[in-house]
Amino acid sequence: MTTTWLDEVFGVRKPVIAMLHLSALPGDPGYDTAGGIAAVVDRARAELDALQTGGVDGVMISNEFSLPYLTKTEPITAITMARIIGELLPDLFVPYGVNVLWDGRASIDLAVATGAKFVREIFTGVYASDFGLWDTNVGEVARHRARVGGSAVKLLFNIVPESATYLAARDLASITRTTVFATLPDAICVSGATAGAPTDTEALRVVKSAAGDVPVFVNTGVRAENVATQLCVADGAVVGTYFKADGVFENRADQKRVEELMLAARAFREQLA
Repeated sequence: MTTTWLDEVFGVRKPVIAMLHLSALPGDPGYDTAGGIAAVVDRARAELDALQTGGVDGVMISNEFSLPYLTKTEPITAITMARIIGELLPDLFVPYGVNVLWDGRASIDLAVATGAKFVREIFTGVYASDFGLWDTNVGEVARHRARVGGSAVKLLFNIVPESATYLAARDLASITRTTVFATLPDAICVSGATAGAPTDTEALRVVKSAAGDVPVFVNTGVRAENVATQLCVADGAVVGTYFKADGVFENRADQKRVEELMLAARAFREQLA
């Protein structure tokens, strides 16, 4: 079997990456000025413990509660995330990535600064979105990654962005093929409409078929009861909402739900051996 970067980074087949959603940060409308950074760190540390003790294969740290999102973030966001990740580093023992929503350059900068192995972002396409007209420049971002010494940082391209519609009249298979050929992703993520929304299994199959040797992740809507079905197609999964208490996006991570999903994921992987 050919070794992939996923094997090298995670050490398991079909890894499950847990989202560690940071509370609103300085500059965000929902920031808790009374609790300050200390409150954000305390919640993040508690959730990290639930995720890692529950058995996830990796963690992706994101500013998920920086609603409404910017497509070009303010410097304070990545700066604060770097400070928080620095405080969490002694407690991190699984591979980790970062995601500064929705800013590819800032995500790469944060990865380089914190030693993260991977980032996930919208790197390609033009979209009509809830955040306005959403344009990207993958060539500029790729060159920025090289300039800041981030060539080893793996780029996970989300080609079905949440809360947005691709402006060109192109089918998903065509988008996947040209993304792989022209923009050199390290992996492709396929999402539903919003965080926690189911990812269409047929869309996942289309992308996997068109992606060639590039790994494909199911990016939203993975649950204990469907993780095996989704991993039959995908090379890995990114899970956020299901790991929260009662499966509610705003809640904190619940170790029992993490264990439940990871038990199902491991049972499926054992069948592949």
